[in-house]
Amino acid sequence: MFELTGKISLVTGAGRGIGHSIAMALAEAGSHLVLCSRSRDELESVAQEVRALGVKALVAPCDVTDAGQVQAAVDAAISEFGAIDVLINNAGMTIKKPAEEVPLDEWQKVIDVNLTGVFLMAQAVGRQMLKQGHGSIINISSIAAKTAITGSLAYCASKGGVDMVTKGLAVEWAERGVRVNGLAPAYTETPLVKAITDAKADFADRVKARTPMNRMARPEEMVGAAIFLASDASSYITGETIMVDGGWTANGF
Repeated sequence: MFELTGKISLVTGAGRGIGHSIAMALAEAGSHLVLCSRSRDELESVAQEVRALGVKALVAPCDVTDAGQVQAAVDAAISEFGAIDVLINNAGMTIKKPAEEVPLDEWQKVIDVNLTGVFLMAQAVGRQMLKQGHGSIINISSIAAKTAITGSLAYCASKGGVDMVTKGLAVEWAERGVRVNGLAPAYTETPLVKAITDAKADFADRVKARTPMNRMARPEEMVGAAIFLASDASSYITGETIMVDGGWTANGF
C-alpha cells in the first residue's frame, strides 16, 4: 500500500528542513525525485544523497513565485521522466513582527511564497496529473492555519489560504483522479524556526510549554504522513489536512 517504486515526485523547498526529509523518504520508498528550490548548491547536495539510494534525481532550481520558472521546472520534469505522480508543495517563509508594524512589501512576499507559490505549482503540476488521470498533491500547511500565532499574521493568513486551496482543488479534481491533501506541522526544528529561536531566547521554552508533547517536532517526523498521503494507502482521502503537531491544536490551554 505504501509502494512508491518508480514513481516521480517533485518536492519544492527540497534543499533543507522538512522538504529535505520528505525528499529523502520518498527516495527511500523508491521514488525518483525532481528537486526544486532557489539554491542550486543545496539541491545538488540533496541530489547526491538521493542518487546514493539508487534512484534518479533531477535538479530544477525554481522560484515558486515566478510562474515562468514554475512551468519551466515542471516542463523539465516531464522531459526527463514523462510524468509527475506526487507533488510536495513545501516551499515557504515567514516574518515575525507585530501586525501593526508589517510593511506591505513584507506581507506580500509571505503571501506570494506561501500561498501564490502553492497555487502556481499545484496548477502547473495539476495540469500534467489531469492528463495522466492520476496524482497526489500534498500542500504543507501549518498549525498557523488553525490557530493564531502572535507576530505572524501574514504567515497565518497564507497558511489558512493553503488549506482552502487544498480543499478547492481536491473537490475540482477528485473525479479526474487527482487527490489533493495537506500536512500541517507544528513548530519544527528547521532553519526557519532556528532563526526565530536564535532571536528570542525564551521562544523555544514557550513553544514546548504550549505543546502537549513538550517538545518541537523533528523534520523527519513529517515523513510518515507524507508517505501515507503520497501512496495508495490514502487512495480514498482527498481534501483533508493532517495535523502533525504534537497535540497543539487539540490543546485548549
